[in-house]
Amino acid sequence: MSADDWRGDRIGSAHRGANPTVLRRLTAGFAVIGDRQFLPGYSVLLTDDPAVTRLSDLPRPRRGAYLADTERLAEAVERACARLDPAFRRVNIEILGNTDPYLHAHVWPRYDWEPADRVGRPVWLYEEECWRGERHALGPRHDALRAAIGEELDRLGAAGPAA
Repeated sequence: MSADDWRGDRIGSAHRGANPTVLRRLTAGFAVIGDRQFLPGYSVLLTDDPAVTRLSDLPRPRRGAYLADTERLAEAVERACARLDPAFRRVNIEILGNTDPYLHAHVWPRYDWEPADRVGRPVWLYEEECWRGERHALGPRHDALRAAIGEELDRLGAAGPAA
């Protein structure tokens, strides 16, 4: 079994503790840092059930928990990225499901240093090298970013639900 086998079963490997991208286990899913970091801090909330293919597959209480986890991850990414990069602008949240069949929510940090022709457009318009090349692959240089997002997730979890 190779070190990359977890990519073929991201949710199962997260349950087994074998998915190296997992930041934290949340109520209804796993907060993970993205394999590609051309926008540093890119993260994903994976459902904890690979049979769930869309948000509407979840019963309403579980759906609410998943959306709350998505918001928690987005705020953690926002706080961490704003602290680490003064050019941080905002986060974008997307639930698409076009490639991977299981429910997952993308959390994309956006920055002022992005090229002018990209900054106001969907991240999916970035060139192929961002998605496939080694230059933006997740690696040890992202350890401080991973730690910062994890710390923010912990702080937000300790704060409890918003009043």
